[in-house]
Amino acid sequence: MLDIWIALCLAGRKKYLLFAGLLCIQGAVAFAQVDSTSRTDSLEAAVFTGRTEANYLSKGKELRTEVISSAGLMKMACCTLAESFENSASVTVGYADATTGARQIRLLGLSGIYTQMLDENRPVMRGITAPYGLSYMPGPWLESIQVGKGSPSVVNGTESMTGSINLEHHKPTDGKPLFLNASVMNDTKTDFNVTSSLQVTDNLYTVLMGHVDGNFRTYDMNGDGFADEPSLLQVNAANRWLWYSPDVQVRWGFRYVHDLRKGGQMDGPWKSDITNDLANAYLKVGRSLRDDGSASMALVADYTLQRTGAFIGRNGYGARQHSVFVNLIYHNAISDSHDLTAGVNATLDLLQEDILGSGQELHDVRQKLMQVAPYAEYTYRHGEVLSVIAGLSGTIIPERGFYPVPRVTVKYQPTDPLVFRLNGGRGIRFSHPVPDHIGILSTGKRILGDLSRRMLEDAWTFGGNATFYFNDSAYLSVDYFQTRFASALFADRESAEVISLYSLAGQDAWSQNVQVDFSIEPVDRLSLTLTGRFTDARAWQPSGLVRELPLTPRLKAVLNAQYKTRANRWIFDVTASLNGSSRVYDFMKDLRHDGELLYPNGRTPVYPLLYAQITRRFRGFDIYIGGENLTGSMQMLPVIDPDHPFSETFDAASVWGPLMGAKFYAGFRVTVWK
Repeated sequence: MLDIWIALCLAGRKKYLLFAGLLCIQGAVAFAQVDSTSRTDSLEAAVFTGRTEANYLSKGKELRTEVISSAGLMKMACCTLAESFENSASVTVGYADATTGARQIRLLGLSGIYTQMLDENRPVMRGITAPYGLSYMPGPWLESIQVGKGSPSVVNGTESMTGSINLEHHKPTDGKPLFLNASVMNDTKTDFNVTSSLQVTDNLYTVLMGHVDGNFRTYDMNGDGFADEPSLLQVNAANRWLWYSPDVQVRWGFRYVHDLRKGGQMDGPWKSDITNDLANAYLKVGRSLRDDGSASMALVADYTLQRTGAFIGRNGYGARQHSVFVNLIYHNAISDSHDLTAGVNATLDLLQEDILGSGQELHDVRQKLMQVAPYAEYTYRHGEVLSVIAGLSGTIIPERGFYPVPRVTVKYQPTDPLVFRLNGGRGIRFSHPVPDHIGILSTGKRILGDLSRRMLEDAWTFGGNATFYFNDSAYLSVDYFQTRFASALFADRESAEVISLYSLAGQDAWSQNVQVDFSIEPVDRLSLTLTGRFTDARAWQPSGLVRELPLTPRLKAVLNAQYKTRANRWIFDVTASLNGSSRVYDFMKDLRHDGELLYPNGRTPVYPLLYAQITRRFRGFDIYIGGENLTGSMQMLPVIDPDHPFSETFDAASVWGPLMGAKFYAGFRVTVWK
């Protein structure tokens, strides 16, 4: 194994010598700390993985929360967060356009910009980071993903409208001195990940994480002359630390991402060239105020610098964002029934944008966005039967005013297997015209509207959930949520030549979402999960009509099956999904392919997706093979008017389905246990 590690180190490119050197040093230390003659990792790993459910609804949390564990993240190649939700019907991931590789999620039928992304309860992927942020979080770094629907706690800010997605990383105290994961796809996409957790002293722990991915060539499977996915190269490194004593705990860390993307015509002048750099540092300090730990104070501070440079056809976008988040938290467990959390958080964003849209005038944007939010959250518990969480944040935005943000969550468990939940609250966030609608840069259309206006978007979400647990591995769950906007910034893209940004204030805009989840283990080691979702999302348009949101599927069904042989030596995973139709933009209704209308009824076709993976486990070593989109489903004509890429009718941003056909991959995982 040490020989393999040395070979990987020597294979590193000179450009990233420092990055490779850090990984090699820590990897060598990890191997040195492990006595291979006394390893018992095989049995321990099998027991741990076997008892870790892949995807499940948390029974204990007050908010309706779906958990995707590390075992769930291993069901697929799962290179980044953008590829980690195929087993979930709650979250839908798609492309923002057909040229840049930018991904976007949907939760409760609405764009992911209305979902708060959290990195261990620190807000991330905000502003100009949002279009590419999903690709910056490697799946093998994560211990779990927690998808919460509805209005979450006010402690972490007020930007959540439809829910939150919290990412839990592998901890410095993990019992894995070394974990390696590498995979390669038939489209040449290659992915390499490493995490290494070490104990430095009795009180000091660290974990080093590295990620490199890229592809060697691009393909044009639909024959439109454009690369289906851009050529990619991403280097991503992070280092996290933990120091603790009986009364004080300190966590801090650093991360850097360098991301290159080149796409466009295979043999033509229309190109996309994007460079992203992200640097992040954070600090968490917690101190106990009582010997029994019932009262504590904590300080959370986070700083992020994101730089983006993009040339997409005739459009140009250069941006820089400095973001600071500070949260001071006081917690007091008054008694077994009463709990109080209070504090104040503040967010500061310094934004600089240079925007050139389809040869139009240059927009030079310089803005400072700031908000300060004192908050309090009271929790009442009556044993295991009833929990009530009432929170209120008073958000102060300079030059805009004071905004109260109330949120309430109720959990009622009359019997052990039956759980009811109710949730409601308000969310507010600043709009970001270009990052929120990044696809508009992948068109030749004229963009009308104020690209510098950061209006305050305001929405209320209400809903509930009922779950019946047949046993530890089987449940039936039904939930309903509705989000209604008081104000928002929308993009009207119905025209073939013009995109209009418009403010929605006082007009109707809503999304209703019903979902049913059923999970069962009919026989030993076979688990089945079936999920169905219905979405009705509509919004007022400048035409005066309230219409269904375009390219938003009304129906989705997901079936996941996993079978494990004894001792987990073989693991078989299959995920099948059926994606319902969605309304297309008005200008797409007349599109033809081979002389036939693509959307004769103004809606996209229903299409299936199939994923499969086989894993063979050895002593501390896994190999796996798999396939994605095995049904070969592809969107026809994802690039509209490809023969005239510099015309106003060119559009590469109306994507509703897969851009490539079936893909196959193979990979391995190496785990060294203490």
